[in-house]
Amino acid sequence: MKRECHPLLRGVRANKYKHGFSVAEMDSLTSICEAVFPSLPMDDDDESNNDVKSFFNLSASQYPLPHEVAETLVKRGLTEAVILIRVILWLLSTRFGTFLICGFLCLSKKWPFINNFSSLSLDQREKIVQRCLKLRFLTPIRLAFVYIKILCLFGFFSRVDENGDNPAWKAIGYDISSSGEEMSNLGDKKRPLENGIIETMHENDTTLEQSLSNKGLNVRFDSKNKILKIKCDAVIVGSGCGGGVAASVLSKAGHKIIVLEKGNYFVPKDYSSLEGPSMDQQYECGGMLASADSRMIVLAGSTVGGGSAVNWSACIKTPKEVLKEWAKKHKLSLFESFEYLSAMETVCERIGVNENCTREGFQNQVLRKGCQNLGLKVDYVPRNSSGNHYCGSCGYGCRKGEKQGTQATWLVDAVENGAVIITGCKAERFLFETNNRNGSIRNKKCLGVSAKILNSRVTMKLEIEAKVTVSAGGAIMTPPLMISSGLKNRNIGRNLHLHPVLMTWGYFPESNSDFKGKAYEGGIITSVHQVQSSSDDSDSDTRAIIETPLLGPASLATLCPWESGHDFKQRMLKYPRTSHLITIIRDKASGQVTKEGRISYKLNSTDKENMRSGLQQAVRILIAAGAVEVGTHRSDGQRIKCNENISEKEIEKFIDSVCPVEAALSPGENWNLYTSAHQMGSCRMGVNEKEGGVDENGQSWEAEGLFVCDASLLPSAVGVNPMITIQSTAYCVSNRILDYLGKGTQVS
Repeated sequence: MKRECHPLLRGVRANKYKHGFSVAEMDSLTSICEAVFPSLPMDDDDESNNDVKSFFNLSASQYPLPHEVAETLVKRGLTEAVILIRVILWLLSTRFGTFLICGFLCLSKKWPFINNFSSLSLDQREKIVQRCLKLRFLTPIRLAFVYIKILCLFGFFSRVDENGDNPAWKAIGYDISSSGEEMSNLGDKKRPLENGIIETMHENDTTLEQSLSNKGLNVRFDSKNKILKIKCDAVIVGSGCGGGVAASVLSKAGHKIIVLEKGNYFVPKDYSSLEGPSMDQQYECGGMLASADSRMIVLAGSTVGGGSAVNWSACIKTPKEVLKEWAKKHKLSLFESFEYLSAMETVCERIGVNENCTREGFQNQVLRKGCQNLGLKVDYVPRNSSGNHYCGSCGYGCRKGEKQGTQATWLVDAVENGAVIITGCKAERFLFETNNRNGSIRNKKCLGVSAKILNSRVTMKLEIEAKVTVSAGGAIMTPPLMISSGLKNRNIGRNLHLHPVLMTWGYFPESNSDFKGKAYEGGIITSVHQVQSSSDDSDSDTRAIIETPLLGPASLATLCPWESGHDFKQRMLKYPRTSHLITIIRDKASGQVTKEGRISYKLNSTDKENMRSGLQQAVRILIAAGAVEVGTHRSDGQRIKCNENISEKEIEKFIDSVCPVEAALSPGENWNLYTSAHQMGSCRMGVNEKEGGVDENGQSWEAEGLFVCDASLLPSAVGVNPMITIQSTAYCVSNRILDYLGKGTQVS
């Protein structure tokens, strides 16, 4: 049955590929894909059901998957990664190159004695992949194989046919129709932002100017330079937790607002819950944004509503100790003010935060039961949805329509007050002039922003002239925009905090488990456990928090350790009853983002120790909940069976061995792939220009009239899911912007 959804979220694949790989490169790539996920026919007398037998027959070498891997690599990969992989694929297409990379494993007793990679047997190729993934010193080669493994497996488990089905899903117990609730009955209703939105995907050079004018905008066409020039009171770049709040506050005060959003607009009836196309359309870089050393996969929203449209609904207020630190250590009085506390209440009310949960999903049941059996405190997590919201696919857009992201709340307020949202529109640079105002400490004045339309049918650029310009593209996108516009403050792009995440897992077969449901069903985060420092530790801060993730089969396949094709397929068969726990730390170290898509980041010793404490606690929780097997996602497949024959000493020895390790590009046999869903601090507030990229009002130290209003502002990591913190900070900054607009001068 064909899935009813937006065409962009159906997962329709291109018939023509533009990756540019040679035939020789594709032969090597196809052979690696087959080694990673081979066809392994089962014996006729095997008692497995037909779906499982079909699953074992499937191979990732089957057309067109290798071409899709190449296409995704070229489209999403870092330039140096693409070059590295293509060189290695070319080398593997030659006998000499194969010998250089694979050594004696490519030798045979018959002519030509040395074979190229694709001519080797499947068994030989599998051994070579195993060896390359464990290389201790030639880590660039290892990284190339990691890249291919990730893209191959993500592509295999996320690709769908015209009916929205994948041939592996039945065997692994994945039923997309049960991952969420019934779709919202909004088919006959107007889309909430309809009156104020211009979706440039439907526009061309002929229609765009008229569409802008029809929304009440002051538009003039500069035919000489092919630029549409628009005037307004405030232009906001980004529509997420910061931009949505700013648009609401400023438009309610009577100002004409334009919001630029490079992503597209979707409503509940548009969502498909299909992992691949949903991530491709609603996340930065299709959910495959990696740090420069591929240590970290960064998940950041890129759609109308930003991260609030695809996050996991957790609504935790800024911890008191964090507010105290920001007020005292960073000397930012805002965070100990009544204004900020009041803003948190306003935010929670507007987005419908609910502390009740009437029914928990499988993974949260496991977390809660394990904590209770150990006598550990476990809290319910407030959410911006109803207490009985049982949707396991909100990370792909909430089909029920209950989650109250900015596209369903703050932006609706903004549109009702005359704001205009332009989608498919990417800001390129801020526009400045010399600031001649006497007494100003800022040598530039921001005039607005220059932007381009991502639809190729629109060749005109946009120039939005505004009294105030607000950068709200998030902690990954705001710094590159500011830097490329010529701003020099040293804090812009630095102090990037990512709340690094590693996972642990426990397997609970249905035959001997009291837990109901499957891993992908139910509210994504409804429980949280805080891992505290030991009582004799002078630092009383929380070391880590343990929650549960949304982990579709394709995402799991990318993170899951690969030891062999057979072992990997066996792991995936356990998918629906494997509970994952995420360990999130409040990172003390920080990274940097300069150019778009260029992130550098490393943990320090404190972060590693806190991650170790969190991972070990998570393993204890899974064992206490009754898991028959537990493990981590460390590259060597670290795991242990928890049967009646195992001793407490053996379990403790295993738990002691659980710790974070370095990235695939770092020396050492074992490696981890970290993830991040929270980015903050990359243009932080500061009491002076040495301490921050902007002042306490959110205004740039260098350019008058340019404000930042997103997670970039936060002085450091929050340590909890940051949505409430971001929106509350944005609410306060937005009121400062109102003061600026009202006075017509710089905020004091």
